[in-house]
Amino acid sequence: MARKGWLVLADGTRFEGELVGAAGVAVGEVVFTTGMTGYQEVLTDPSYCDQIVTMTAPQIGNTGTTPEDDEAAAPALAGFVVREMSPAPSNWRSRETLPDYLRRHGIVALAGVDTRALTLHIREQGAMMGALGDESPATLHDHARAAPPMTGRNLAEKVGTTSPYEWTEGLGPWRLEPSRPAERHVVALDFGAKRAILRCLREAGCRVTVLPPTATAEEVLALEPDGVFLSNGPGDPAAVTQGRRTVEALLGKKPIFGICLGHQLLALALGGRSYKLKFGHRGLNQPVKDLSTGRVEITSQNHGFAIDVESLRGHCTLSHVHLNDGTCEGIEHPESGAFGVQYHPEASAGPHDARYLFDRFVERIDAWK
Repeated sequence: MARKGWLVLADGTRFEGELVGAAGVAVGEVVFTTGMTGYQEVLTDPSYCDQIVTMTAPQIGNTGTTPEDDEAAAPALAGFVVREMSPAPSNWRSRETLPDYLRRHGIVALAGVDTRALTLHIREQGAMMGALGDESPATLHDHARAAPPMTGRNLAEKVGTTSPYEWTEGLGPWRLEPSRPAERHVVALDFGAKRAILRCLREAGCRVTVLPPTATAEEVLALEPDGVFLSNGPGDPAAVTQGRRTVEALLGKKPIFGICLGHQLLALALGGRSYKLKFGHRGLNQPVKDLSTGRVEITSQNHGFAIDVESLRGHCTLSHVHLNDGTCEGIEHPESGAFGVQYHPEASAGPHDARYLFDRFVERIDAWK
């Protein structure tokens, strides 16, 4: 029997639907992502921590789920909203239906929602807190209004590893070219790293040691790495103060490459400022221009904060720009060789236009050595 549920935003706007996941109430920032595929990667991307994610594609769940597509051990998002949940997945790789997957992981989800109207509302009013579940709309509204905003929240320590470990897995059957021997040692600071990123570092010829987001520069350098990688992650970059201090202390000592939150922490360490976007960039078709080559890449993105372009002047160079709104998508620091990009070159899901950036990191490591 269908269970009626609601999504209620902090401004009082409500959307009715059918609960298709776990029982309970989910509270988080309501955002949308425009990818037409990759819903399992969305569910397990730690960068969605404490967010209620709306899929703009109309039908979700067509291909079921498989453990091979998980980007983390378990989802970190708060809730999930779709227009239509596929009742009969069809794919040879499927091991579990999406509703069963959601229930097993305790994710509250709502189907039958007018996601077009919800997305347009967020675009007009901005991402805001919301509550999802089977309680009364009035009670859900109270939950949404009482929820703390994303600004000022350090969520990296909520999703990052708590103890060091070695990552040895490559891309396997998704390999585009032969993997290279692990001749370089890279320390990856885990602010919420996707597994696909670690796989790409391994394929590029790196032995990868993963450290918690609270690791100090002394702890990183004690491992004698050839390079340092700063991972993606959730929340407000300005609140990740330990991460910024670690990056500040590492600048000029080792080659550094940052992705998403890692890119933002690099920019903050170099003197830049971050700010919250109205509704963020989340999807698989975001156009980015490399200012050094003029090349345009179609990229996968997931972030709600960005770096103020003007704040970079005199500190580092703007290397990539978003063609839709002119926001910062990449930086270079010529003095130290550190660089970062706001988007996801590993894709997963998404296009592989920017996969070359892992090779660029390896080239800088080799030049340094």
